[in-house]
Amino acid sequence: MAREQRQDGSSTELGRFLTARRSQVTPADVGLTPGTGVRRTPGLRREEVAALAGVSIDYYTRLERGKETRPSPAVVDALARALKLDHDEHEHLRALAARAAWYAPEPPAAPSRTVRPQLRLLLETLRPNPAYITSRTLDLLAANPGGLALYAGIDDWPAAQRNLGRFLFLHPAARDLYADWDHQIRRCVARMRALAGIEPDAPDLAALVGELLLKSPDFTRLWDRYDVTGRTASHQTKTFHHPHVGTITLGFQGMQLEGTPGHRLGVYIAEPGTPDHDATILLDMTASRHAAKPTAQEQH
Repeated sequence: MAREQRQDGSSTELGRFLTARRSQVTPADVGLTPGTGVRRTPGLRREEVAALAGVSIDYYTRLERGKETRPSPAVVDALARALKLDHDEHEHLRALAARAAWYAPEPPAAPSRTVRPQLRLLLETLRPNPAYITSRTLDLLAANPGGLALYAGIDDWPAAQRNLGRFLFLHPAARDLYADWDHQIRRCVARMRALAGIEPDAPDLAALVGELLLKSPDFTRLWDRYDVTGRTASHQTKTFHHPHVGTITLGFQGMQLEGTPGHRLGVYIAEPGTPDHDATILLDMTASRHAAKPTAQEQH
């Protein structure tokens, strides 16, 4: 399909990202000496970014306002250095710049929620390790008994509403469940921001973001920061204060599932013979006895 130069929100998405990052870099961060008097602009001024990147103030202003949509790769890299972007943020800026230049007019369809029978069987073979499958927007598509029970309270919701992002921000049990809730919500929003910059018209993402902006002041605050990150840490350790099995610390491994529309497998593991492993066994046994409620794996 032929592509035409984009005139919609992609160029302004690029501008919003530049504005947000500029506001979070101080003159001292980039070796500038603040002038006398009160600075009305949080972070760097436009002219300071332009000077650091080696572009004109007029050109940089047009970038932020969405009037300029075709920055060269060299300009993008210079802006990334000027704004002290990390690797994920730099890659995100490159993607935004590329998307601002060209537009595919048809919005993308929502990805399929179907989970193949072989993947459901895989979840069962992983027991008692809690395991689940999520969509690219963190919809909980399928889970073994321990995987569902680990997120204590999420099964209060209908299967189609079970989403780990929604759970983090809107379920009353989430703040107490996560030992590092503040860190978890920051990473969640940063991943969603990265996806939104590349596919702002995606209906699955737009619906979730719209709901969270309406219902969660914490989400709105973090969304406005425009932090972005990829999934560079697929393995980590997480601690839960679980209401049924107590405090439990588990290793976590996440991985992309080939042949799916962005689905991911998440597995929690503990060394056999440890109290944490015993807790996963107890969680699995307890959840199995109360497995009358269906998971979202039945949603196709």
